[in-house]
Amino acid sequence: MGPLDPSDDSGLFRRKDLLGLRFLAASEITHILDVAEQFRGLNLRSIKKVPTLRGKSVVHLFLEPSTRTRTSFDIAAKRMSADTFSISGGASSATKGETLMDTARNLAAMHPDIIVIRHSRAGGAAAVAKALPDTSIINAGDGACEHPTQGLLDLLTIRRALGGFRGRVVTIIGDITHSRVARSNIHGLVKVGAIVRVCGPPTLIPAGIEELGVQVHHTLQTAMHGADVLMALRIQKERIPRGGHFFPTTREYSRLYGINRDKLRRWGNKDVVVMHPGPINRGIELEPEVADGEWSVILNQVENGVAVRMACLYLALGGERAAAQEGRG
Repeated sequence: MGPLDPSDDSGLFRRKDLLGLRFLAASEITHILDVAEQFRGLNLRSIKKVPTLRGKSVVHLFLEPSTRTRTSFDIAAKRMSADTFSISGGASSATKGETLMDTARNLAAMHPDIIVIRHSRAGGAAAVAKALPDTSIINAGDGACEHPTQGLLDLLTIRRALGGFRGRVVTIIGDITHSRVARSNIHGLVKVGAIVRVCGPPTLIPAGIEELGVQVHHTLQTAMHGADVLMALRIQKERIPRGGHFFPTTREYSRLYGINRDKLRRWGNKDVVVMHPGPINRGIELEPEVADGEWSVILNQVENGVAVRMACLYLALGGERAAAQEGRG
C-alpha cells in the first residue's frame, strides 16, 4: 500500500461493515477505489500473495448461488494470506430450518474476523451487522437491495475506462426493479458526479426512482443517445413472484431492450463502453458480438472485482489504520 502519515488518519476508512453504497460518502467511495487500484498491481505480479491479513479469518456465507462474487472474495482473502471458510446454502443448516440470525450468531461464536454474506432477504446483512458488533460484515448481495462490491468494481472499471465520472452519462438497461446491482450503481455513480439514466419497460422501473437522482427512459434509442457507458442487466427471474408478467415475451424484450451491433452503430457513441455484471443471457440483453466485441469491458469488471474485494477486506479489517499506527504503507 502507499505510504501513510500516522499522525493524520483523516482519510482512513473507519467503518466496521460495508453494507451498501447509499451509506458511503463520495470521498469514501473514491478512497476504496484508490486502495483497490493499488491492489490491482499486486494481482498482476507473478507472485500474488502478501501477508497483509495473515492471522485473520474470513467466512464466506453464501446462501444464494454465486460464481464471480464468491470466487473473487475467496481469491482476494487468500492473496492477502487470510484463512478462509466457505459455506453455501445447500451445505448450511438453513436447509434444516435454521434462521439467518442463528446461523450468523453461531458463526460469530467461533470468532471470525469478518463474515461476507449473501442472502435473499433485503436488509439481511444489515440485521446481522447490528446483531454482531464485534464481527465485520460485508454485504455480498441482499435480496433486491444492494450489492456494494459489485457497484464498486463497476465504478473502478468506469473510472479506468473513462478517466473519471464528472458529467459522464451511464445508462443502466433492464430489470431495475429487482436488481441490487442497479441500486448500488445508482447510489455510487450519483455521488461521484455521473449522470445516470435507467431504461426498461415501465413494469421493470420502480415508481419514484427519479428521487435517487436518475433519468428514466423507456426507449433504448433515447437512453443510448450520448451515453458513455451502457450497462445491461439480466432479468432477475428468481426475484419475480410466481405468475408475475412484466413483459410479453423474452423475444419481445430482446427486440426492444437487447443491445446488438446494429443498435450500437445507429444510436451509440463511437467510444461507448458496454458492461454487464453477469451472468449474461446471451441473445437477450446482449448479443455475443457485443459481449465479446470491442465495446465490452466485461472481463475487466471481473478482473477489477478481485482488487476491489481485496480493498474492502483490508479496509474493513482495519489494515489501513494498523499501517498508519505503525507508520508504514
